[in-house]
Amino acid sequence: MLFEIKSWVNGKVLFKVETESLKLAVELAVKHGANLGGADLRGADLRGAYLGGAYLRGANLRGANLGGAYLRGADLWGANLGGANLRGADLGGADLRGAKGITPERVTPLLMLLDQPGLIRAYKLVTKDGIGPFNGGITYEVGKSYKVKDADTDDKEQCGSGINVATLDWCLKEWTEGYRVLIVEFTAKDIAAIPIATDGKFRLHRCKVVGEKNIKKLVKK
Repeated sequence: MLFEIKSWVNGKVLFKVETESLKLAVELAVKHGANLGGADLRGADLRGAYLGGAYLRGANLRGANLGGAYLRGADLWGANLGGANLRGADLGGADLRGAKGITPERVTPLLMLLDQPGLIRAYKLVTKDGIGPFNGGITYEVGKSYKVKDADTDDKEQCGSGINVATLDWCLKEWTEGYRVLIVEFTAKDIAAIPIATDGKFRLHRCKVVGEKNIKKLVKK
C-alpha cells in the first residue's frame, strides 16, 4: 500500500513509500532523515514507533496515539499535540518548545511529587567519584546538602540545568560499570521542574544526599 505523508500547511508530499502501515511509513521517513516539518499526522496510530531524532517541527499530531513511542531527541517545536496520547513515550532530549495542546497532568505521573507533604526521596546516578555522568559540575557526598541557583524550571525542557535526579529504574537503565546510585532527600518546594512525559528524570533546586544504594545487589537481579 502506498502511504503519502503530506504537509497540513500546503498539502505538499513530504515522504511517500509502499509499506504495510502509516506507522511503518513514518518510521521509514525518520530513518531516511526526511523533513517532516508540518506533517499532517492527525489521529495517526504511532504506538511504539521508533522516531528518535525525528524532525517534526510544526507537525499536526492532534489526536495521534504516541503511546510508548521513542521520541528521544525529536524536534517537536511548535507541534500540535492536542489530544495526543503520550503515555509511556520517551521524550528525553526532545524539543517541546512552543508545542501546543499538551496536558502535562495526563502524561506525567511524577507530578504526584508536587503534592507530597514532608520529605521525599529519589535517586542520583553518579560516577565512582560522585560526579553526575552527563553534565558533571558537582561532586556529591553522603551527608552533604547541595543547591543550584539557576535550575531550569521549564517543564518542556527534558534535560536542563539543576540537580538532575530520577526514579530508581531510570538510574539502573543508565547505569554502567563503576557508577553509583545515591539516595537524595528533598521537599516538593525544592522541585525545579518535572519534564512533560518524563521517563523518570526531573530537576531540583536543592537536596541532601542521605545514603547510597547497594548497586551490586541491584544489578544481579
